[in-house]
Amino acid sequence: MAAEFHLRTGKLVALLNGNRTAKRNKPTEEFNHGLAMSREPLGDGQLFQVRIDRKVNSWSGSIEIGVTALDPSTLDFPSSATGLKGGSWIISGCSVLRDGRSVLEEYGQDLDQLSEGDKVGIQRTPGGELHLWVNGQDCGTAASGLPPQVWAVVDLYGKCTQVTVLDCEPVLRREEPLRTAATEEGFVGMELSDVVNNAILSAYNGNLLNVSLASPPDGCSVTSNDALLFHEKCGTLIKLSNNNKTAERRRPLDEFNNGVVMTNRPLRDNEMFEIRIDKLVDKWSGSIEIGITLHNPNNLDYPATMTNLRSGTIMMSGCGILTNGKGTRREYCEFSLDELQEGDHIGLMRKSSGALHFYINGIDQGVAATQTLPTVYGVVDLYGMAVKVTIVHNHNHSDRLRRNNAIMRALSPDVGRRIFDSGDVEVERLLFHPNCGQKAAIVCEGRTALRPHATDDFNHGVVLSNRSLRSNEIFQVRIDKMVDKWAGSIEIGVTTHNPAYLQLPSTMTNLRSGTWMMTGNGVMHNGTTILDEYGHNLDRLKAGDTVGVMRKEDGSLHFFVNNVDQGLAASNVPSNVYAVVDLYGQAAQATIIDDIELPPLPDDVLEGNNQISPCSLFSLTPSNDLRFHHLHGNNAVITNGGRTAFRQNCRSEFNDAIVISSRMLREGEMFEILIQKMVDRWSGSIEAVNLKTPSYLGVTAIRPEDLEFPSTMTDIDYDTWMLSGTAIMQDGNTMRNNYGCDLDSLTTGSRIGMMRSSNGDLHYYINGVDQGVACSGLPPELYAVVDLYGQCVQVSITSGSLPVDNSLSLSNATEKSFPLLSPVPGITHRFHANCGKYVALQNDGCRAVRVHGFSHGIVFSMKELKPDEIFEVKVDEMDEQWSGSLHIGLTTLQPFEITCASSGLPASLLELRSKVSWLVSGAEVRRNGALQKQNYGFSLERLTVGNRVGVKRGSDDTMHVFVDGEDMGVAAAGIAKNVFAVVDLYGKVVSMSIVSSSTLEETESTKPPSMSSGSCSEEEEDLSPCENEASVFLATIEFMENHGRNILLSNDGHTATRVASYNQGVVASAQALPRQLLFQIRIDRLNTQWTSSLSLGVIGHCPDRFNFPGTASSIKRSAWLIQRGSVFHNSLKICDNYGPNLDTCPEGTVLGLLVDNTQGLHLYVNGMDQGVATQDIPSPCFVVIDLYGQCEQVTIVTNDIMAPGSDGSHLCCQGDVEKAGVVDGIKENLCWTPPPEVNSMKTCEYQALCARFKELLPLPDGYFNEELKCNLCYCESCRKLRGDEAYYKRGDPPKDYALPFGWCRFALRLNPRCEVTNVYKKWHTAYHGTCVGSLRRTLDHGELVSAGSASIFCSKQAKVELQNGYNDPEVNSAQEKDTVKVSLSPTMRYVGLDRFCPKIRFKDVRSQRHHQAQVAFQVCVRPGSYKIGPPSAGTGESIDPRFSNNEIEWITKERASTVLYGLLVRVE
Repeated sequence: MAAEFHLRTGKLVALLNGNRTAKRNKPTEEFNHGLAMSREPLGDGQLFQVRIDRKVNSWSGSIEIGVTALDPSTLDFPSSATGLKGGSWIISGCSVLRDGRSVLEEYGQDLDQLSEGDKVGIQRTPGGELHLWVNGQDCGTAASGLPPQVWAVVDLYGKCTQVTVLDCEPVLRREEPLRTAATEEGFVGMELSDVVNNAILSAYNGNLLNVSLASPPDGCSVTSNDALLFHEKCGTLIKLSNNNKTAERRRPLDEFNNGVVMTNRPLRDNEMFEIRIDKLVDKWSGSIEIGITLHNPNNLDYPATMTNLRSGTIMMSGCGILTNGKGTRREYCEFSLDELQEGDHIGLMRKSSGALHFYINGIDQGVAATQTLPTVYGVVDLYGMAVKVTIVHNHNHSDRLRRNNAIMRALSPDVGRRIFDSGDVEVERLLFHPNCGQKAAIVCEGRTALRPHATDDFNHGVVLSNRSLRSNEIFQVRIDKMVDKWAGSIEIGVTTHNPAYLQLPSTMTNLRSGTWMMTGNGVMHNGTTILDEYGHNLDRLKAGDTVGVMRKEDGSLHFFVNNVDQGLAASNVPSNVYAVVDLYGQAAQATIIDDIELPPLPDDVLEGNNQISPCSLFSLTPSNDLRFHHLHGNNAVITNGGRTAFRQNCRSEFNDAIVISSRMLREGEMFEILIQKMVDRWSGSIEAVNLKTPSYLGVTAIRPEDLEFPSTMTDIDYDTWMLSGTAIMQDGNTMRNNYGCDLDSLTTGSRIGMMRSSNGDLHYYINGVDQGVACSGLPPELYAVVDLYGQCVQVSITSGSLPVDNSLSLSNATEKSFPLLSPVPGITHRFHANCGKYVALQNDGCRAVRVHGFSHGIVFSMKELKPDEIFEVKVDEMDEQWSGSLHIGLTTLQPFEITCASSGLPASLLELRSKVSWLVSGAEVRRNGALQKQNYGFSLERLTVGNRVGVKRGSDDTMHVFVDGEDMGVAAAGIAKNVFAVVDLYGKVVSMSIVSSSTLEETESTKPPSMSSGSCSEEEEDLSPCENEASVFLATIEFMENHGRNILLSNDGHTATRVASYNQGVVASAQALPRQLLFQIRIDRLNTQWTSSLSLGVIGHCPDRFNFPGTASSIKRSAWLIQRGSVFHNSLKICDNYGPNLDTCPEGTVLGLLVDNTQGLHLYVNGMDQGVATQDIPSPCFVVIDLYGQCEQVTIVTNDIMAPGSDGSHLCCQGDVEKAGVVDGIKENLCWTPPPEVNSMKTCEYQALCARFKELLPLPDGYFNEELKCNLCYCESCRKLRGDEAYYKRGDPPKDYALPFGWCRFALRLNPRCEVTNVYKKWHTAYHGTCVGSLRRTLDHGELVSAGSASIFCSKQAKVELQNGYNDPEVNSAQEKDTVKVSLSPTMRYVGLDRFCPKIRFKDVRSQRHHQAQVAFQVCVRPGSYKIGPPSAGTGESIDPRFSNNEIEWITKERASTVLYGLLVRVE
């Protein structure tokens, strides 16, 4: 076989070097369309091998290789190799796919990790096996059963842009397969996720986390062919899906048991069987149970619940263990399965010793049973609340990432009996839920709620927490802004109602169920006052005051005002309650606070109605990323996200409670704690110390694992300096006495801090007052350590540091170069020395000044940005003589590559094209100067002195721009990995200073609230329906990155695919929908496994931060949705029988939405307007689409299909046919029909039923048109889907006729002579009723004649009938003498009556049900050959509103005056 590529390739591939080298064009602009195939089929045993010549970093994914049975000479090349069908095996990453579906999830070496110069090949063995070769090593069998003739396939996908074919030689000897696990040398061949797993294990080793997450060891490799799945035999209510990885209990609201499922094979020793809870319901008590059983699922008669099985079964139920249905361990662990939530993981493992262990979110709960038998099956009982679970495979990449997230969530403080903490892992933050009152808005990433028009209205300001409160968890808000126009003020409380489904009232006191509220100085339950005089009056609070609520573990409810507990407000409050705040009356804005202490608002805010920027509320709050480390003394417990430490058993234990800071202290940094609780049982109090870090720890500053925590810090005898009472001690020995403060004299509420200055002096601070130098000569690498000894029980790290004397700092930076109020504390960013020729850098690279002109002001960050790291600058000076403003973005250009700044950089960032750059200029987003988006966020043209602008590269490869701390949303996607921040001091912006630091990410407590109530600036103009705007919208339209959790976007955001389940598939447009612009999507793929299908509509709020529910019908705020054939507003049906039933739309259907100038919403189906669905659509609005049920994939096609009123010349559907050439849908002599891709035959069950009846008739196929697309169904759904009107005109002169609604037409073969004479265009259309027995005779004659009993419309019978059924054309005299009379009608409402179309009963072969059917003909009748008259049936009622009864029947006596056009069938 020649070592060459085939000449036919993907559309972006260019062949070079005698067809031996394949190159993908536009490698940084396109990632697919790079298919290349071998010139000839592979020979047996021959290796087709390529060398990777070039890779780029712009994309994810890389080379894909495999074989296909498809001949490249005739192949229509798809965009990628995974799109090949018809016998194709492709290796992508470390997965093997057959015809696009995964058959092996963990195989060989990960192709994505190969580098330039690596060799990869494919081989078909003589035995029909597929082998992958990487750098000369055989990876083993990837697939078997290959056909004898296959071509090699290479996909230059993603990063891989060029390959060269090497000589193809037969392979005589198989090498030893590659090992994919970590080699002895290190992480070679190990996936990134394996490294993450190992990092988690090393961080939480010992007894904290005893579970292996890395790849299976040698000899235990588990491929997907032998993966644990659910057995096909299961409980009577169980439905399996997802290749038997997912089990779901049917009718969960009606039945609570019969949900038992088992594994498909016995568990191996030390093999983890783990499931994820996908769905719970609140109706029942009890929940999931899991365990093992000796019973083989093939032979087991499944019980209603596994606890009924009395032999060979061990189950975990609640927090106990049941053996054969009886309790053997009542309190196995403090985790209760009944309290787990959706997303939690449960696992079990039978150790090689026979011991059985259970795991909750990856945490080993210990031995549940010993000496279990070796052959056991895993078993899960979906009981009570548990409805749906999915098996989690450790070797599955996506499952592993979800598992790691679940483990990290399990390690948060409030989950279960073990309490851990890390500086990088925190519990889920309490935020406001996006579903809020009509007059409220949620900003600042869910932290702040406000009434934007507080002076216009006093209610409709209800907001709820995004999750339910945990026991003893306080939900606390600070009042940011008040108005004095109204009476009343903020109200706070709890409710059992889930905010996602709650129809929010105007005020919470109107809610009559499950609600407790503090209002004024009283407490109300379900709208009724239960306490009149309770606590501080909330109506008297001012801006800056705080209010909170807490449900304690015993069910009691307490309210807090300015951190003071107001006492018991209610008892027996159920668990799972949500916090609720009512911004009522004077209360205009509130922010959630989760720190122990927040600095008060400035005086000008406290005065009342000052119109302050919301951003200022947080700008005065210095952040503090210091936490307590998760390693600590035995009696210490870390809570509150690492900010709080307390000693448990404080009245029986007085020591063993040492805690240490999560990282080293910086020079001049204050570490301050607040004493929150003390007991009077012991003598002595707190001891505060500093501990030197040994040099061998390296950079792992937050892992002081070499410290063996003693009972008290005075027992450490090396590198330790401490204050105990009034004594300063070093290494356990007293250095000096009578220091300026006495720790034993401190009380609850005291603050104590310490700081190491730049010259090595240690200072202590009591309530912010410096106590002087305690000791000198300390090294720089120090951790803060606190010993909760004696009376001191609980302390918390304060959220802010006191102003520090710059003389104590090592840095000489001034306040401008290193602002004290930097949004993120730490080592500040710097500008790179290579910059524009008119830029001068000052203050150690923290400030940039343009010294001349208006351009040449480009500056770069000193280092590459880490994922989610914000690079932020503040505008210091502006010169209004210039126009234009600052530009900011990201670039792959490395500043140290610029050899000469004056010649290596352009005058403006817009002209930077040498490397890929993404930037925001004004309100536009550009990539290498090309416009990508308009109207993005806050326009940078409006920046003023003091405004802050930042840029971030997200971990999801997106670019975000921040203005004064507010995220403007996704500016661009597909950002390269290694990028630098770049800023252009352009136009009126003359100087700027860096205000960000190099910490990994900004803490939530430092993020300021938004600048406005919405996602866009209030000054932005509304979109107008002009041509320019429409063209911009068409060029940039795409789906938003924020979408349902089962959605995967591709095709540059133009295609949305639901990758799992039947719901969680909501997507929205990334841009607002302008007026008079048609937004259209095409249904690409349907899955008949499910019922129902997509719905679509618009929402009146920006969806970039919206938490999409499981279905679009659950959106209950400013939402208009078209579902099936109905219209819904905020989940309430407002219109029925609108348009076609969307559930019947087949693949290829094009659906569109348009908002007209009168705010009316229109639905378009294949280009046909279905009329106004609803009115009063707000502006702006965003398109929302729910890929539900059968609908699995849609693609935006607005760019390809013209909007109404456009001048497009191509035809999309019936509505696009020119009027000049069509009367009723027929253009020239072509039969009108939807294009093949929208033919409703694919899904219309009625048409299929009519077709099955037609097959029962003895009619030759030769009479019918072979093209199925000419067959039309006129049922309600199909005719609405096409947009059919009820009446059309045809003929010369035109004559009205009605479409045969309710019937199905099967097109007859057209007579060529009739086509030549334009019969089908010039003659009129009519219908003729007949019976089944006359069909064949009529078809044989080719026209309506009365031969024998040809029709009940005939007045006489024909005189002569030949045996073959044809009349002798030469015998004219008798036929002319016995003239026939044929009756017709322009409407089927008349000829479809039973007397004209007698019904016949038949049995459907598929459903075995009995039906009644009628038949008729659609005919063309020559104008002038018939007479119009009243109905012969003699009815007096109006038959058809379009036709008078005096013209309902047409009579013709002329021969050859009718031509058969179609057979009509109606089935009841």
